[in-house]
Amino acid sequence: MTPTIRILVVDDSPFMRKSLQKMLEEAPDLRVIATARDGIDALEKIQEHKPDIVTLDIEMPRMDGLTCLKKIMADHPMPVLMVSSLTQEGAQATLDALSLGALDFIPKESGFASLSILQIQQDLQEKVRRLATSPRFHRPAHAQPAPSTPAPFPAARPAAPKTGPSTVGAPAGLGVASSPQAELLIIGSSTGGPKALQDILPALPASLPVPCLIVQHMPSTFTKPFAERLDGLCQVHVKEAEQGEHLKAGTVYIAPGGIHMTYGARGPKGCLELSPEPVSSLHRPSVDVLFLSVAELYRGQVLAGILTGMGADGAKGMEQLKRKGAHTLAESEESCVVYGMPRAAVERGCVDAIAPVSEIPGILRRHFKI
Repeated sequence: MTPTIRILVVDDSPFMRKSLQKMLEEAPDLRVIATARDGIDALEKIQEHKPDIVTLDIEMPRMDGLTCLKKIMADHPMPVLMVSSLTQEGAQATLDALSLGALDFIPKESGFASLSILQIQQDLQEKVRRLATSPRFHRPAHAQPAPSTPAPFPAARPAAPKTGPSTVGAPAGLGVASSPQAELLIIGSSTGGPKALQDILPALPASLPVPCLIVQHMPSTFTKPFAERLDGLCQVHVKEAEQGEHLKAGTVYIAPGGIHMTYGARGPKGCLELSPEPVSSLHRPSVDVLFLSVAELYRGQVLAGILTGMGADGAKGMEQLKRKGAHTLAESEESCVVYGMPRAAVERGCVDAIAPVSEIPGILRRHFKI
């Protein structure tokens, strides 16, 4: 029998509290054990009810969501899902929340009164399920502490033939090859990705000798503020990708929300193409769409990474890249907010190295000799 997930809903609007409760409790495994009207009320309800997860509004009287979040993470660390508006101000506040420890967010679209209500409900229910059992707060029984000194990386070899699904990590000692050095770095991430990227990219020096292309699942109003925030933290230049721009070493390109980013073969290092196609893709932007375009058109050596996220986006593309000889890396379960996308790639047998997010900057620095 599936255990019931106990939820605290925090919002100053009675309508929003009722809407969230109704959407959540239509799933048999989700139960709202209490609601709160502001941050002060929320902290009291957390003490009293000890929920598995909190949905938290940002704009509230007496104590706002960000102040409440700081106190939750300091005194009662637990999974928190932000309820965010899609405005520019909402984007900035949500990015602050993700930096403070919130695991993900859902958009507050016109009080959930839009035509996409069913999709919003499904996303809400699935995110609550995944985040309530996140490895960030519930270490898997089989997870081992990360080694203090990473093992040296031998030369890459073709991925082992797939013999069936496996959740076990890459073979012991197998790592990202130091030679041949990649000429392009590509990364895909989703739930938990903003914090992971904020941990990885600032550790890279301005001398990064290759362009870096990143697909992070985000709404269109979030990707530019996210790129600007990273740019302020990083030595490398970080920007939201633009149609047709030529790739430059030492620059990180974040795919805009709501549109696919693919690799184009024009120019010395290639260029970026932005397109709504394929419209049938589950995600837009899609990690698979980027990875498959690189596998098809790029003629140099590639290093591809998959970080934390729900679902399987990127696994198919990484498998194709591995067949073309790419180096491949996945975030390990112990540091993932949701071990979905990396797991899907590991199960396809196309991952060279698995590492917690804290070790990934060192892996990249050693690979690129920077």
